[in-house]
Parts: sequence; C-alpha cells; structure tokens
Amino acid sequence: MSTAIYQGRYTATDLAPEDHRARALSWVVWAGTIGAVLGPNLLYISDALGESFGLPDMGGPYVVAAVAIAIGAIIIYVRLKPDPYLIATTKSHGSQQVPSRHKLSDAVAQLKDKPRAILGIASLAIAMAVLVMLTVTVPARMLDSGISLQVIGLIVSINIAGMYLLSPVVGWLVDYFGRVPMITVGVMISASACILSGLTSAGSTTILALGQFLLGLGWSCTMISGATLLTDEVSPINRPAVQGFSDLLVNISSAVGGITAGLLILTASFEILCAVALVPLICITVVISIPACRRNSATSSP
Repeated sequence: MSTAIYQGRYTATDLAPEDHRARALSWVVWAGTIGAVLGPNLLYISDALGESFGLPDMGGPYVVAAVAIAIGAIIIYVRLKPDPYLIATTKSHGSQQVPSRHKLSDAVAQLKDKPRAILGIASLAIAMAVLVMLTVTVPARMLDSGISLQVIGLIVSINIAGMYLLSPVVGWLVDYFGRVPMITVGVMISASACILSGLTSAGSTTILALGQFLLGLGWSCTMISGATLLTDEVSPINRPAVQGFSDLLVNISSAVGGITAGLLILTASFEILCAVALVPLICITVVISIPACRRNSATSSP
C-alpha cells in the first residue's frame, strides 16, 4: 500500500509540463486528506458491518480496506490507459521505451553526477524522519501529562491538516519559486516546529498544536519540492528505478526516526529529542549551500 501511495505521486508528474509538475504531484498528496479524514470515521461503521457478517471484533475495517484497495486497483488498471509513463518515455526518446528490470545498483548509478537528485532524495528522507520523530512522541508525552484523548486527537488532526490540506498551495509555490528554495523553506518550517515543541511544556496544548501544524507543513513543503526535484533531474526511462530507491530510503528513514525517538525518550528527554531532530535539518541546509545543488541542470527547473 505504501508503494502504491508513493508511486501514485510520481505518476501524476509523468505527463505534467515541467512548470506544473509540482502542482500535479501536490494534488495527489492533497487527496490523502480525504482518506485521513474519512478513514477513522469509517471504523465504527465498517466494524459493525463486519460483525453483521460474523467477522471477529475489528475485522470489518480490514475487509473494507481490502475491498477499497481492490476497487482502486481495478479502476487504475481499466482507466489509466495508455500508461502515462509509456507516453512520457515515447515523447522523451521518440519511440516507446520499456525499461528492463533494474537492480538496486542501477538506481544508485543513475544518481552519479546528479547532486540535485541526491539533494531531493536526502530532503525526502530527512523530512520523513523528523516528522516521525515528533509525531510519535508528542501525543504520548501529552497523554502522560494527563491531556484528554479528545484534545490529543484534535492535535493529531491539526498535524494531518498541515501535512495535506495546503498541498495544492505548496505545489504552486514550488513551481513558482523553484524546488531548492522551497526545500529550504520546508526545512526552516520543520526546524521551527522542533524548536517550538522542545521549548513548550506538555500542558501548553495551543502551542503544541501550532508546532504540530508547522511540522506537517514543513514536511509538505520539503516532500513536494524534493520529489519534484528528483523527477526533474532523472530521465523518464530511469525514473521508476530511482524513485523506487528513493521510496526505500524514505521508509528506512521513517523506521530509524521512530526507533531513535523511542530510545531518546527512554534514555534522555523530549527536549533532547527535539534538539537531535534539528541535526539532520542543519545537514540539509549545509548541502543546499553547495553550488552544485543550487545550480540548475540543463533539464531542470530552479
């Protein structure tokens, strides 16, 4: 499921004009808002439906989710023809090109002498790690401080709103101002969220809510601009392999972020966790300052 979501974002860019590529990707991200809002609210209904068919407790949501995924797969298979990717490779190479099965080393080789593509992947991985580090710990910290589940749920919703709700606006900004400048903006917003959260007590729910919104918004800016930059820098025929490699690193960074957060909470403190989360953001800022990362390639936008 995670693979389908990630690749769906890139699919939206296959036929998008270069100066509208981020906007196309951002609308797919925005669609996640619908699922994030509807999903939790369908739990009770789908559970009741499952019990009416004799399924065990909470078995219904899994069946409903599986059916929804199957319907989505059928719609994509039937309606998404011809494949936008094949059309894109045809336009790029003059004839339809279907890539052979790639190895991981092939994807890595495509990144040689492409510092801006590496910057795109690094920004995606770091943005996800920082997002996970704070989103898995802030609710737990609030719960330990006696904050009600209703308030915690609201703050989680605010974080999700920051991640998805403004995606079309972020996509427009990425196309207008450029990929690298918006990665910088996303990093700065995420850093502000880390500092704000680290300096705020668990009982200051309003400020924590603001921090969670900024955390989500920073992720949105960095993710949309980083994914678009990666797409810009790699030729259409090689994009699936490199994009898949990027998704692998993003998922690994997500796991590392969660494990790191747990260890820091166990052995240190939440404040230390927020300080540690700033380190990779600072590293990305340093990478952005490298001239090769800021220089436009022959086929890329700013």
